[in-house]
Amino acid sequence: MAPELVLNVVIAGVLTGLVYGLMALGLSVIFGVVRVVNFAHGEMMTIAMYAATVLFAALKLDPFLAVLPVAAAFFVFGYALQAGLINPFITRPEHSQFMLLVAVAIIMVNALLLVFGPDARNVQVDYQLESFELGKILLDKARVFAAGLAVLAAAALFGFFRFTLMGKAIRACADNYLGAKVVGLNVKHLYSLTFGLGAMCVAVAGCAMVLLVDVTPGLGPYYTLLAFVIVIVGGLGSMGGALLGGVLIGVSEALAGLFIAPSAKSMFSFGLLILVLLLRPQGLLGRKT
Repeated sequence: MAPELVLNVVIAGVLTGLVYGLMALGLSVIFGVVRVVNFAHGEMMTIAMYAATVLFAALKLDPFLAVLPVAAAFFVFGYALQAGLINPFITRPEHSQFMLLVAVAIIMVNALLLVFGPDARNVQVDYQLESFELGKILLDKARVFAAGLAVLAAAALFGFFRFTLMGKAIRACADNYLGAKVVGLNVKHLYSLTFGLGAMCVAVAGCAMVLLVDVTPGLGPYYTLLAFVIVIVGGLGSMGGALLGGVLIGVSEALAGLFIAPSAKSMFSFGLLILVLLLRPQGLLGRKT
């Protein structure tokens, strides 16, 4: 097999993995701050993908431009979901939180089936079949743009948590819930803000991913499971780990599709998960508890 072919496949896997990483970053942020596992994460991403297809069909709006209204809408949705539905479950047993979010996920999938049906939908833009040439390396423009958008969104989120007062307040809530309440922080508001930011990550990733794959309602559970695999590989609660895990999963899927069969992608992803759990249970960038 030609080395340049393998290199092309690996680069494509890295680019796709960055989008995966942004999706998982939203899950990691929500868990790292709110300590609630969002079992409706993949379903939210599927809704974002459908939103991008609807905006393209109705207004011919490029998915990369649709990011702005979709991300804004998802921030409001995520904030409202946390404030109105999830916050009352924060102090309840974990199995109650699990059942709540699984119920939300099932409602989302069935709502998509009712509205859009089971058929796959996609977005066709002019540059989707174009590539950048770097010698023998061919880079799909859509994949490059999607990865670039994911990197920009991740950098903006890192900057928000690192340099803004609101971001530092959210980190304080994550580090010490009781201490944050004692000093007067509105913890429930900050939790809702965090869930909104996680939803925005999903929205951006969904608008980027719709250029790479067709969307169906059944993608929701698959992406939820994929996000869990990524954050566990990278380290649950680690933002950098989510991006690293996404890249590793993207490359493993690409190589599995090349050397074995496209249907073997999940096998390699879960094989990587088992390997990480055996050798480093806290994840590659996770901290020991």
